[in-house]
Amino acid sequence: MLPLVQTSIPPRETLMPKLEEILYSGYVAQGEAVEQFERKFEEYIGGGHTLSLNSGTAALHIALILAGVQAGDEVISTALTAEPTNTSIKAVGAKIRYADVDIATGNILPDAIEKSINSKTKAIIVVDYAGIPVDIKHIQEISEKYNIPVIQDAAHALGSKFNGKKAGNHFPFTVYSFQAIKHLTTIDGGALQIQDKELYEKGKIIRWFGLDKKLSRMENNITMQGYKYHMNNVNATVGLIQLENIEELVQKYITNGKYLDEQLKDVKGVELIQYYQNTEPSYWLYTIKVENREAFITKMEANGIMASELHKRSDSHTYLNDFNLELPNLDEFYSKMVHLPCGWWVTKADCDKMVEVIKGGW
Repeated sequence: MLPLVQTSIPPRETLMPKLEEILYSGYVAQGEAVEQFERKFEEYIGGGHTLSLNSGTAALHIALILAGVQAGDEVISTALTAEPTNTSIKAVGAKIRYADVDIATGNILPDAIEKSINSKTKAIIVVDYAGIPVDIKHIQEISEKYNIPVIQDAAHALGSKFNGKKAGNHFPFTVYSFQAIKHLTTIDGGALQIQDKELYEKGKIIRWFGLDKKLSRMENNITMQGYKYHMNNVNATVGLIQLENIEELVQKYITNGKYLDEQLKDVKGVELIQYYQNTEPSYWLYTIKVENREAFITKMEANGIMASELHKRSDSHTYLNDFNLELPNLDEFYSKMVHLPCGWWVTKADCDKMVEVIKGGW
């Protein structure tokens, strides 16, 4: 079975010597390797300050805190995402107000964001679902118009671009996941890309119990709630090795995604995603809309290809449905949406087989 997702681990001869070195160095907690990973990741992104963390969920939580979201506030978000995007909003005591999606992309719709803004709105979370960039230009305009910070959840979208610049350069806060099956994995981990240096320094204190690591424990005075959200040297070492070939790895996803776009553009029963102007997806998953999705999934699996809608809608969880809003665009999009594999493990022959099976009908 051609899997939908798969973990990319560097070759044993490359990974193990460096892992052994750090494991037996006497220091495996947050240290020099973490610092090196952050600086190398900043180079890859091309801007901002990298706050490495133990998960993308921790990055979301800290982003919300730095954005000033508090109990009783509202955060505009999307229901088409993995659950942590929205459980993080609940973690700061805020309520989730879902905005509808763009039927053409599945991503949050700028007009729906603007209609959802009220006096309690303190932040907007946008998700580059499956590696497809949101309508960045229009969302930036809304953010500036209402002076509401945007948190970009790019957990699926490492290496995606807008106007030639990678995700991580377009909003005050950008969240990444380095969980096992993402473009880049540190086994588990995440990062928050922060544009403002002062907020970055505050983020470093929040991730370590509210303690300032530049001072000794005896010199410290905790003045805010902190958490144990830091990355460690072992995870950072895996990340540093991954970063050596990250452009090549991400490009494999993009090459497969573009090839499938070209081969499936006129196939009956298939509707392609329409990407926004000046954006470049990084195709964490290959996403299409199909008629009779269950039959499509059955046909693909019968031919050894995994296909799935992957994520349950967030608004279908009682705990994550604060306002029980109608989302007609999402209803339509979600009923047809399906993902196919297109990552580093997918060969051109695999792509050709997928195209052949799809063209055969279901």
